[in-house]
Amino acid sequence: MNNKWIVALTLLLGSVSAQAAEMSGLETFSAHVDNTMKAIFGDYFVNIIFYSVPVGDASFPLIVGWLLIAALVFTFYFGFIQFRQIKLSIDIVRGKYTDPNKKEPGEVSHFQALTTALSGTVGLGNIAGVGAALAIGGPGATFWMIIVGLFGMATKFVECTLGVKYRTILPSGAVSGGPMYYLSRGLAERGMPGFGKFLAVAFALMTIIGCVGAGNMFQGNQSFAILSSTFDIPNEYGVFFGIGLAILVGMVIIGGMPRIATVTEKVVPFMAALYIGMSLIVIIANFGQLGAAFGEIFSGAFTGAGVAGGFVGALIQGLKRATFSNEAGVGSAAIAHSAVKTSEPATEGLVAFLEPFIDTVVICTMTALVITLSGVNDLANLQSQALTGVDLTRAAFMETSPIFQYFLAIAVVLFAFSTMISWSYYGLKAWTYLFGEGDTKELIFKLIFCLFVIIGATIKFGFVIDFSDAGIFAMSIFNIIGLYFLMPVVKQEVNSFIARVKSGEIKKFK
Repeated sequence: MNNKWIVALTLLLGSVSAQAAEMSGLETFSAHVDNTMKAIFGDYFVNIIFYSVPVGDASFPLIVGWLLIAALVFTFYFGFIQFRQIKLSIDIVRGKYTDPNKKEPGEVSHFQALTTALSGTVGLGNIAGVGAALAIGGPGATFWMIIVGLFGMATKFVECTLGVKYRTILPSGAVSGGPMYYLSRGLAERGMPGFGKFLAVAFALMTIIGCVGAGNMFQGNQSFAILSSTFDIPNEYGVFFGIGLAILVGMVIIGGMPRIATVTEKVVPFMAALYIGMSLIVIIANFGQLGAAFGEIFSGAFTGAGVAGGFVGALIQGLKRATFSNEAGVGSAAIAHSAVKTSEPATEGLVAFLEPFIDTVVICTMTALVITLSGVNDLANLQSQALTGVDLTRAAFMETSPIFQYFLAIAVVLFAFSTMISWSYYGLKAWTYLFGEGDTKELIFKLIFCLFVIIGATIKFGFVIDFSDAGIFAMSIFNIIGLYFLMPVVKQEVNSFIARVKSGEIKKFK
């Protein structure tokens, strides 16, 4: 089946589903889906994944601690590799260790793998999630976000090295990789095949759940919501936006990883430049207050309210809600990085640890500075206007110029689109791991994914999004268990690679 027929079929399915939703009443349909999900699964799964313990006046989800402890363990185990090997990492991304005359196994370059993974992490959370974090923890939340991002670099390094080491190269040259493969194969090597298979299957199931909800419907829903509020578009037009977005997503994902990578290597730098450019304009316009803003960030991080509020704001809001900021420990990025053209697994781990730095330390900090400099996160302001999330971020940009709301709307749509195409690939690889490889099986998943793009943009969900959020965080439970068992394998890989670089056995080509 060629691409034109596939896109046409996607459009047809989307139109039928949207018309059905309209005829039955959007709110009624939305409520029916939520009630059905609750009847099947109950609140138990969500409550277990996000089980919280009291910390002062706040509550702390144990899943957040699970992710943070892993980041600290890997940072110390690998001797702060994310700081020691930063130059080597950048050289690999720039292609300085890529032999132009050697055909490496894989589908995409190091840069394309990085942008594909970044397109899945740099999203609405960098805009809305930071706003939520600062609404809870004040400017001091920014400090804790940066700290978490820096430690998370080590986790990303571990999982993406393993993703390449245990991937499968198909006869067509396409790649299937990620936690499903290193959990099953890596633990089988260590004498635990049954345990590894259980972790892999559970991870794949959670990936599909997270992919359809938070990586798909939520993105379409929120991108139309900001377009609707910015340009005064009636909610009834959500169906048309959803169909258009589904067509664009379908045109990209039908082509597989090479086409996804081709799109993300262009979209990600553009959307990052657009958003960072807007942020820099605001920062420059308020340059005189920059010192005071940094003072608020550092002093707020170490006050009683700042430590509790800031820590919770950075971790709970930065991970639980739409940010998921860098997804370090979730395992999703390892799926994208597995497709890289290399025969050295450690190279991709070294490339991957740049993601949390770009996503959290750079882009999230830009958002936090814009909000802090604008003054819209002042407590009295918040109490009177009840601003949080994306509304808080938009209000902050508009303090400098109302025109920024239009650029922000464009950025949100780009962020949502890029997140969708990356998560479609993550979900696809989980799908084929469970049900087998094959063009027909892949096509079924891609059509289902496009169908849910339309549904997400058309109706409102409550429990479904909470359920898919829980699915994404459940991925980290199964993934990190495997990472602890396999981190000696990673140490062996990276030590061997770095030793050969230092000895000159592995040479620079540019």
